[in-house]
Amino acid sequence: MTSRRNSTKTGIQPGLSTTACRPDHKSPKARILRSVFVALFLLLLAGTIERDGWAQPGRAAGPQGAPPPQGQNRNGMHIYIWAGLKSHSEGQHDYPQFLADWSKILTERGAVVDGALHSPSSADLEHTDVVVIYKGDAAYLSDSDKTALEAFVKRGGGLVSLHDSLCGPDPAYFAGLVGGAKKHGEVNYTLDAPIHYAVVDKSDPIMKDMSDITISDEAFFTLTWAKDPAVHVLATAEIPPTRSAGDHKGEVVPQMWTYEHTVPGGQPARAFVWMQGHTYANFANSQIQRTLLRGIAWAGKKPVDELVNYVAPPRPGRGTPPGGKAK
Repeated sequence: MTSRRNSTKTGIQPGLSTTACRPDHKSPKARILRSVFVALFLLLLAGTIERDGWAQPGRAAGPQGAPPPQGQNRNGMHIYIWAGLKSHSEGQHDYPQFLADWSKILTERGAVVDGALHSPSSADLEHTDVVVIYKGDAAYLSDSDKTALEAFVKRGGGLVSLHDSLCGPDPAYFAGLVGGAKKHGEVNYTLDAPIHYAVVDKSDPIMKDMSDITISDEAFFTLTWAKDPAVHVLATAEIPPTRSAGDHKGEVVPQMWTYEHTVPGGQPARAFVWMQGHTYANFANSQIQRTLLRGIAWAGKKPVDELVNYVAPPRPGRGTPPGGKAK
């Protein structure tokens, strides 16, 4: 009753606003000019937001309009981490921890990261530059896995294989993708032992921070190698005299290499391989970590120092407009 009585006094029908009844006295020319100014302002605002490297709340850049993670470099190289379930003893073969740690490390280094504990699908690989594989016996591939991976490599996609990811039933096949592979089930390892690297190509930019260091890890010695083309060896190790090494002790075997090849009818593709990673703590070694970052960038056909030298843009402070200065 109160609402109806007040509406009657002011001459307004219930449910109608005063704005809707107010006549528009502006000329058509003025309305056009105002629309033009508003459009120009919105374009300027959109350009300012796009230049800002930090994701703004509500920005529709992810699936179904979800904003990207704050601080993500939207223009970075796209990396898919293919990890697996934990195996071996504590501190060894910690594939899930690698997915957690390196998705963070790579994002902080300017990459756009995806990944899972299963092989990537064709849809996952559609916009991927490089797949980083740290999964035991990843070379056991289903037909659908092979189809997706072969198509990815054919269009020039990069692969990075770590430790026993290159183990499988058909080493010749996987060697055709990453340059060298190990047959699963063979006694072909040193177990925990001192692995002394001898850097073979000190001029290679990937090896810029790597010296002839010794780490406690595991090495493989009997490998199937791609022949045409062959791998480019970056570092070797002399197989230590463990019981499992047997007569292979003293052999000098590549432990880090690059591989460039072209699938018939496809684009040139790259692979980078590091044979260690049995002991998970070695991923935190500063020399190894920076070498891996360079190897990943190289495999993705990016400048080799792109991840190592990435500097994130300043993070806007509270109350600071995108691209503006704090008051």
